[in-house]
Amino acid sequence: MERHFDEQLQALKSHLMKMSALAEVMIADAVKTIVEREKEAVAPVYEREEIVNQMEIEIDECCMTLIALNQPAASDLRFLIGAVKTNAELERLADEAVNIVQKAEHLMNTPPLKPFEIIPGMAVIARGMVRDSLRAFVNRNGTLARDVLQRDDQLDQLKARCANILSALMMENSSAVPQALDLLLVARYLERIGDHATNIAEITIFVVEGLDVRHHADEKRKVNRPFAHPA
Repeated sequence: MERHFDEQLQALKSHLMKMSALAEVMIADAVKTIVEREKEAVAPVYEREEIVNQMEIEIDECCMTLIALNQPAASDLRFLIGAVKTNAELERLADEAVNIVQKAEHLMNTPPLKPFEIIPGMAVIARGMVRDSLRAFVNRNGTLARDVLQRDDQLDQLKARCANILSALMMENSSAVPQALDLLLVARYLERIGDHATNIAEITIFVVEGLDVRHHADEKRKVNRPFAHPA
C-alpha cells in the first residue's frame, strides 16, 4: 500500500511539473505576441489554457483521492494540501498569460511603443520564478523557495521602472495613451505571475518547515519564527 501511495505521489508531482511547463510556454508565447507581433503565437496560448484548466480539475481530484484513501502522515498531508493550493496558483498564473495575449491582440493594430526591453526582462524573471517555485515544491526545497521570494523584488522594480517610462511617454504624446495603458497592464500581469510564483514558494516553506510566512512581508527574506495562532 505504501509503495502504491509513493507511486501515486510521484505521478502527482509529474502532473504539476507538466502543468508548470505549459504555463511557462504560455508566458513565453504571450510576450512574443507583444514584442514580435507574431499572430501565430496567439492561438496556442488559448489552446494551452484549455489543457491547463483540465489539468487543474484532474490534479484536484487526484489530491482528494489520495487524502481520502490513504490517510497520509502529517508531512504528506501538508504536501497534498499544498498541491491543491499550488494547482490553483498555476491555473491563475496561466490566466495572466491569456490576459497578456488579449492585450497583444489590441496592440498589433497600433504603432509599436517602448519599453519592450523591460517587458521581456520581466518575462524571463517571471518564468524563472514559476519554474523554480515548482521545483522547490515537488522537491520540498525550502532554500530554493526562499530564493524565489527574493526575486519578487526584482520583478516589482522592473514593473515600477516600466510604469515610469510609460507615464512619461503618455505625458509627452497623448495619442500614445491607449497603447501605453495596454503595455502597463502587461507589466502588471507579469508582476502578478511573479506573485503567484511567490505564493507557491510560501506554500513550499509551509510544507517543508511547517512555517506560515504569508502576509509577513518583513519575514519573507528571513523567516525565524513559526506560525502562531492568535490568543
